[in-house]
Amino acid sequence: MKNQYLIDLVETVKKRNPNEPEFLQAVEEVLESLEPVIDQHPEFIEKGVMASLVEPERIIKFRVPWLDDNGKVHVNRGFRIQFNSAIGPYKGGLRFHPSVYEGIIKFLGFEQIFKNSLTGLPIGGAKGGSDFDPKGKSDLEVMRFCQSFMTELSKHIGADTDIPAGDIGVGSREIGYMFGQYKRIQNGFSGVLTGKGLSYGGSLVRKEATGYGLCYFTEEMLKAKGNSFEGKTVVISGSGNVAIYAAEKAVQLGGKVVTFSDSNGYIYDKNGVDLDLVKQLKEVERKRIKEYVTVHPEAEYHEGCAGVWSVKCDIALPCATQNELDGESAKKLVANGVIAVAEGANMPSTPDAIECFQSNGVLFGPAKAANAGGVATSALEMSQNSIRYSWTFEETDAKLREIMKDIYIKSAEAAKEYGMEDNLVAGANIAGFLKVADAMMAYGVV
Repeated sequence: MKNQYLIDLVETVKKRNPNEPEFLQAVEEVLESLEPVIDQHPEFIEKGVMASLVEPERIIKFRVPWLDDNGKVHVNRGFRIQFNSAIGPYKGGLRFHPSVYEGIIKFLGFEQIFKNSLTGLPIGGAKGGSDFDPKGKSDLEVMRFCQSFMTELSKHIGADTDIPAGDIGVGSREIGYMFGQYKRIQNGFSGVLTGKGLSYGGSLVRKEATGYGLCYFTEEMLKAKGNSFEGKTVVISGSGNVAIYAAEKAVQLGGKVVTFSDSNGYIYDKNGVDLDLVKQLKEVERKRIKEYVTVHPEAEYHEGCAGVWSVKCDIALPCATQNELDGESAKKLVANGVIAVAEGANMPSTPDAIECFQSNGVLFGPAKAANAGGVATSALEMSQNSIRYSWTFEETDAKLREIMKDIYIKSAEAAKEYGMEDNLVAGANIAGFLKVADAMMAYGVV
């Protein structure tokens, strides 16, 4: 980075947000990408757009007391960071995981600004969550927590203000409990949460959307270079919603998925994974991925989730969590002949890994573009709620596919326009930023 203003801005962000490495990593990556834009448009500095961009509009932090099944009181922390509403109401998921703290939510909310902008839909960036861990809790304990969490969060959200969704640890069960509590408190039925069940305002394809969208984006990235999923070996990390439905779509497009992982380890099935079994284990029984080999003993289970990147493949789709794929893992993938990597999780590749892929000519789809399918379909759910109407699976899937194709085109064109052809990291950041920046300029000082 050579622009002195941007260098100073990064230093200011570091001073104001110490001990928040994920947020600082995200800010530095975005600002570095935007340097050629800022050089051509100094008005973004003069009008305060850049300084405002890295500061959330609002940070909400609260305690969440709840009772376990033995009558013991526990207290967790809840967060909602409403980062930028320049192009529409705040939109972004809620994450329930022990690793959640303000810095993680800030990083996720910042990324969400650009991701939401890229969809072409009128939604701003936000994120929220809690350090509560749903794993090992009974349904009643999860319900009590969700109701307590929503009792406070309900004061700060609304169908035209802030529309949360799910993320890690927040699936249809948690969304149902929270929506029920919001409805009870507000005495109204609105589209305030997305990811709802189909019986109470949810959208078809929402469960599949992030994984499907990831593959649609990857398909466009491959197609631009005269390639496809057909006959390719695909390595996927994670075993949650994104991973499962990325695998489903990758197979439909002609690929062979050979891995899944969780925080303990990974499975490798050279014959192609049994997706029905993975769905049963993870979506119904909520078991660890190692149980896969009890049904398929010919498959392999390995301790240590990072080892998944040592499996030879053509396409890699990291779908677990941030910074799961480091420089050493990237080198293994490159040595094994990977041709494309696209991010299903939020910022799963470290800067060293991204540099390794790009310097070796590997096609690389960054999260804010490649995994935007989830929030895109959330926005489609909002539209359906507003008009009190539901589209068919095929209609919604077609809209999702078109959105992901458009995101690829916008990212590729922006990269080319600013002299960084094929750098989709820069292209996605630039394309997402310009729409938000133009809106912020129109408002004056914001």
